[in-house]
Parts: sequence; C-alpha cells; structure tokens
Amino acid sequence: MTLPLQPPLAPQLARSAKELPTGAQWRYEPKWDGFRTLVFRDGDDVHLQSRNGRPMNRYFPEVVEQVRSFPGERLVLDGEIVVIVDGVQEFDLLSQRIHPAASRVERLARETPARFVAFDLLAEGSGALLELPYEERRRRLERGLVPGDDVSPVVRSAEEAAQWLTGHSEGVMAKEAGAPYRPGERTGMLKIKRVRTLDAVVAAFRFGKEEGTVGSLILGLYDDAGELRIVGHASGFTAKQKRELAALLEPYRTHERGSGEPSRWKSEEELVWEGLRPELVCEVAFDHITGHRIRHGAKFLRWRDDKDPRECRLEHLRDA
Repeated sequence: MTLPLQPPLAPQLARSAKELPTGAQWRYEPKWDGFRTLVFRDGDDVHLQSRNGRPMNRYFPEVVEQVRSFPGERLVLDGEIVVIVDGVQEFDLLSQRIHPAASRVERLARETPARFVAFDLLAEGSGALLELPYEERRRRLERGLVPGDDVSPVVRSAEEAAQWLTGHSEGVMAKEAGAPYRPGERTGMLKIKRVRTLDAVVAAFRFGKEEGTVGSLILGLYDDAGELRIVGHASGFTAKQKRELAALLEPYRTHERGSGEPSRWKSEEELVWEGLRPELVCEVAFDHITGHRIRHGAKFLRWRDDKDPRECRLEHLRDA
C-alpha cells in the first residue's frame, strides 16, 4: 500500500458521559454495537484493522468485498463492523466470526453477513486528513466516496440525537465539530450509552469473597415454554449490602448448587452458584445485550415486591 497512513493505526477514543452535551460545537452520531475497525484501501488492496491493531480480513471476507465496491479507491476510514438482523444489532453473531475455521467463517458470512459502517475519513488519495476538523472530514466522506447507506448518520442537535437513546439503539457518540483526529487519545469525542431497565427473577446467587456476604445475584426470565432462562447477573454491591443480602436470601435457598461456564477471569470457586426459589423480583439497569443475555453485569436498583415473577418474560429483554 502507498497510502499516507499505514496500519497499525490507533483509533481515536471517546470519554464516557452520562448525558448528551449541548451546544453549537457538537455533532451527534448513533453508537454502534460492533467491532471498531479501521479500513485501509488502495485499489483492490484492502486491510481491515481491529481497534487493537490486529488484521481482520480473514474473519470478514464479505466486508473486504464491500470496501472494494466503494467509489473511493484510495481511502483510510474509521468505522464499525456490525451484524444487523431485523433491525437489531447482534453482537453475539458478530463475535462468532472470530474463529480459526475458515469453513465456519464462510458459512456465517453467507447466513448472517456483516457490514462496515463508516463514520470518519482519515485519508484520501495521497493526503492525510487527521488535522482537519471533524466536520470537514465528514463533509469529504459524504461526497460519495462511500455509499450513503454505508455512512453513519449525523445530526446537529441533542434533541434529534435523543432518538438513539431509545428503541433498539445503543446510544450516542457526541463529537466536537472543530476537533482534529488524535489517534489513541480520548479527546474531542464523548460516548453516551443507552441505559435500559428490566424486572428480573432472582434465580440464584453467588457468595462473596468475605464469609457471610453475597457477591452477585443471578437473573432469570421466563420463556414461552414457561422455563426460567438465565440472562445475566447483578453485582457491585456495597459491603453493607453484601452482608444484608446474605440474610435476606437465606429463607429462599434451595441448597441446590452448580457452577457457571469456565472463565479465565474467575476461579472455579467464584463461579459456584447457590439456588433460590424463584420468588424474588428485582429491577436492574444495564447497557448492552448479547443474544438473550445481558452482556456485562447489571446494576441492582430495587426490589419489586409488587411483581409476580411469572410476569418477568424473556421477550421483555429486547424491549427494555
């Protein structure tokens, strides 16, 4: 490649924020739930680079072909690889693609194809654009270098951006119109995650590291067959709450024990769960979903003594 920017190149990063910033200096894009990817294209030579600098071509052959179809023939783009099914971004289907078997990658590329969504132009032709303001880079990106359907939308007001904090959206990226692109730096850009809430059955718990404490609650929802399906866990309790939970849960214990799937982050002892009668319901807050599970730990909000556990349905997870 003879592009002015070469891989590996660190992407510019965002700082987290709880609310949308307002003011004339801000532009807003939807937050995508996929793999952050830098694209280097020099004619038919295409290189997909992950956020941490690794090559991604072998996992997403259909994205390589997508990039080759772009009108702009010499480009460096910042964007996201996503899998969208029925209007929903499916991160679990995307993550299945990182697999050593080429046959599996090829099959999944046919069954649930991924696509690249561009949201920044870092180089065009023989010129690097990193020092240009974000708004100018976007203007150049939108001149037809990439098909419009493959460019992330952008709006100028927080009121318009609020649409991406509802429905099946994942949140908002707020970017300063006049900011240059700073590889690897958390500057000029904020991410505001969509926070969902859900009522779930407390199906089990795990003990904490200190004796007589609870470390996490195992959450479940009922499917159409009436089976209680585990969808995630809630943790992050204070020391006082951990002690109080042990006493609160004791009358509901079934003394059934089991273990979660092996994890490189947790010891076998930390994965052991203690069963509970499915009679307690709590409200939790969370941000991301993977398939039919809460991807990261949820935050406990309150007990819902007024709610019948059978009202906690798996179908509600996507509507949260």
